Amino acid sequence: MTPFLSPAPSRSRSISSLGALTLVASLALSACADFSGIQSQAPLRPASALALNDAAPLATSVWQRQDWWAQYGDAQLNTLMSQALSGNPSLQQARLRLERAQALAGGAGAALLPQVGAVADISRDLYTANGLYPKPLAGSVENMGTLQASASWELDFFGKNRAALDAAVGAVQAAAADAQAARLLLASQVLRTYFQWARLGQQLGVAQRTLHQREEILSLVQARLKAGLDTQLELRQSQGSLPEAHLQIEALQEQSGLARNALAALVGEPALATRLTVPVLPEAVSAETPAQVPVNLIGQRADVVAARWRVEAAARDTDVARAQFYPNINLKAYAGLSAFGFSNVLKSSSEQAGIAPAISLPIFEGGRLRANLKVKTADLDSAVTAYNGAVLDAVHDVADQLLVSESLLRQQAQQQAARKAAEDAYAIARQRYQAGLGTYLQVLSAESNVLNQRRSSVDLAARTVDTQVALWRALGGGLTPQTVAIAPRSTAEQGLIAVQSTLAGRGPSSRPDASAARPQ
Repeated sequence: MTPFLSPAPSRSRSISSLGALTLVASLALSACADFSGIQSQAPLRPASALALNDAAPLATSVWQRQDWWAQYGDAQLNTLMSQALSGNPSLQQARLRLERAQALAGGAGAALLPQVGAVADISRDLYTANGLYPKPLAGSVENMGTLQASASWELDFFGKNRAALDAAVGAVQAAAADAQAARLLLASQVLRTYFQWARLGQQLGVAQRTLHQREEILSLVQARLKAGLDTQLELRQSQGSLPEAHLQIEALQEQSGLARNALAALVGEPALATRLTVPVLPEAVSAETPAQVPVNLIGQRADVVAARWRVEAAARDTDVARAQFYPNINLKAYAGLSAFGFSNVLKSSSEQAGIAPAISLPIFEGGRLRANLKVKTADLDSAVTAYNGAVLDAVHDVADQLLVSESLLRQQAQQQAARKAAEDAYAIARQRYQAGLGTYLQVLSAESNVLNQRRSSVDLAARTVDTQVALWRALGGGLTPQTVAIAPRSTAEQGLIAVQSTLAGRGPSSRPDASAARPQ
């Protein structure tokens, strides 16, 4: 049996000429499917509109530590953080989303490579007597055998498949950044809950000292009553202050228990709550605080990085939609053995081979391609708008934390002076009362002021630590482009996005088209 398709060299040249002519005709006819007038309209926000400071980068010795919590030297906190970052369900979900995006990127990359397959087919067929086949096949039952290898390759002349792979890689990078953002959010939540629990524990200590102090005053009033120096009024006043102190203690114990349970839930081990001990509120970390929002750290925030990679992915999706207006060119080939009768399959005369270039082009799609490109362009504008919003939120977040940090320094200085004055006044009031020169109401008033100052001191100390944690998170949590980048192929060969270049005005200033949206 002769091969089904075995072109001679001259015929091969004619096929090549025909293919070239067809390609030229395709390029001419592709103008029938027009994408003119469909462009992205959303610009990336320049740094000049954000008032960012890129003159001098912030010292990174403290604010760019990923293990911020290690600076407090708390072994229990270190253990909790390790457990949280390995066992929290939300982090596991983020990792699974990343793995899914990586798998999709691998599938998109396969479109750039030739596809090779093989088939072995043995069948027994009854051929119709009234069909295409003449006698003796017509109306007969024959055995048919085929052993054949086939290959196909889509020639990506217009970059559709490469743009699809770039879009998938952008999605991988965004998922990687999202996973880091989830990690940072969880770490900051654990820290803030832990220090909130420490604050409640310290407030509970203040409340217990208050109870002890009031019990001492009650003993003093009872002694003065026996000596005829006080009346039942002072006694009832001192007795009435004890239930209030017990109430404060009970409320703080309730809040402390809730904080402990919340911490155990964040760690992912509810039974852990019974094994934890109330921590001591640490001193704030000594660190340089930037005077302005630093661009070099804003650009490393995981949420900003993720939003920027979504712009990249959306821009590549528009490239895919635009490439669909151009011809699609495929090369298909096969070679193998095929014969009637099983005994003839392996004979050399049963060879068959063929090559078939296939060219398809859009001429009239009823507006489907334009509609698809409009959708992808709208998605790109939405991604750019989301990115601009993420940058604004990041700047707002950092600016708020910087403002609070500066204010807390001034508040603590004033509060320390107020606390010293209140304690001095309380000491004088007690001395005057013991000497019979003052009233019990003066003692109670001075004591209330002291207790309020003690509570304010604890709250300010806790707010200072909490604000430092919030500022660390707002400045990126120590993440760097090398930390976030998970690039499965060379389209992200420039590494993760250098967002500061865009924020500093070195990025695109007009519409973020396919070239503008690529990371620098």
